[in-house]
Amino acid sequence: MIQVSQQRQPFALVAAFAVVCVLSALALVYTKHESRKLFVELEALTHERDELNIEWGQLQIEQSTWATHARIEQVATEDLSLVRPEATEIYVIERP
Repeated sequence: MIQVSQQRQPFALVAAFAVVCVLSALALVYTKHESRKLFVELEALTHERDELNIEWGQLQIEQSTWATHARIEQVATEDLSLVRPEATEIYVIERP
């Protein structure tokens, strides 16, 4: 009986190591897959961020173009039919 239990002990130890190795390999494959998936998501978000930064820069340029004095004066005269007052029509009111 002693010989049978001694023979089973190495077999159980080898089986336990095999199970641990298989589980370790599966964990490695899973973490590699998750890592690659997250890297792809990071790259997509980085690309989206770059595109949004480009659009933001274009919008800032457009805003500064629309806000120039020449553009405001053009809209006032052409679209709103406003005219610049004559010097005699301008009154300066001083505070007491």
